[in-house]
Amino acid sequence: MSQTTGTPPVTAPDPSPILRVRDLRIAFDHAAAPAVNGAWLDVHTGQMVALVGESGSGKSVTAMSLLGLLPSPPARIERGSALFRSASHVAHGRVVDLLTLDAAAMRSIRGREIAMIFQEPMTSLNPVMTIGDQIIETIQLHARIDRAAARTRAAVALSEVGIADAARRLGQYPHEFSGGMRQRVMIAMALACRPSLLLADEPTTALDVSVQAQILDLLGEARRTRGMGVLFITHDLGIVAQHADVVCVMYAGRIVEAATVFDLFDAPRHPYTRALLQCVPRLGVRAERLSNVHEAIHAADGPAAIPGHGALAWWPSQRPRGLAAVSGDDSVMVQAAPGHWVRAWRTPDIVIEGPSLPAFVRGGASAKEGEPCAS
Repeated sequence: MSQTTGTPPVTAPDPSPILRVRDLRIAFDHAAAPAVNGAWLDVHTGQMVALVGESGSGKSVTAMSLLGLLPSPPARIERGSALFRSASHVAHGRVVDLLTLDAAAMRSIRGREIAMIFQEPMTSLNPVMTIGDQIIETIQLHARIDRAAARTRAAVALSEVGIADAARRLGQYPHEFSGGMRQRVMIAMALACRPSLLLADEPTTALDVSVQAQILDLLGEARRTRGMGVLFITHDLGIVAQHADVVCVMYAGRIVEAATVFDLFDAPRHPYTRALLQCVPRLGVRAERLSNVHEAIHAADGPAAIPGHGALAWWPSQRPRGLAAVSGDDSVMVQAAPGHWVRAWRTPDIVIEGPSLPAFVRGGASAKEGEPCAS
């Protein structure tokens, strides 16, 4: 698997998360199963939490629900809470439930305190407005500054994401930018109001590796200097290994494993997580074909025991024979090690705990000095 040495994570100064999602269940009309089923996660100040999983696992739906961006109908939030520690004048610094805010209160938070980078920039930018007008409008809506000052801040935001001649390019339209450049514009717009929480839905997918590194460094700087928390949705386990503090692995709308990035890469405990890591190509290892996630999971006859706990790992097609029916959810998160949570089949003898993730960020070691690697 992977190895970790060097500087360990360090505890963040504030143990209260800026975002705490609990038991989130989201369904769509006429769907056979919920898109999100009992999801939970914490994001602390200055922390990057990576939400990983296959397409269709519910990652983007989870993020969009936090800002009230799911169309209803067909979407409906059936239960759960998303507690956000707001510093705005609207919430007076209190904790608010994002899922119950009215439209006016949500508008005061969306973009100002919580920003989102969407996966597809072409559908997120207005084609008949200049890039500058779109960024300036966002800044003026929340910052209460004049247009000249907002334009200056917009130019700085474009420069920070590596767009040259930013002042001139503010006057251009989205079609005059390449796909990667449009993605940079989306990132600049999201960071322009200095949010305390960033929801990043595969923000570097359209970027080449050099620009990707620049953007990730920019997000890291915002986390260190401003204490910005990041919920980072991605398929790229390499990015997760090098930049995330906590990893939540999602499948079929459920979090199946959650731990620090060091613990998860060093000792993955759910079969699905292990299968994902086995699918990563390895330099110097010859194979006739790449591993398949579901083949790796179904290689075992029946559900596997969770190392360090003994409960049976939850997997939808591997229900244990003779499992007694229980009221409510048929699965539960169990703590296999301190701060390391794994989804297991729920049996009457399992003590249900309230899962929570540690409040820590990396100690600052570089990837060469001690970060886990996806290989």
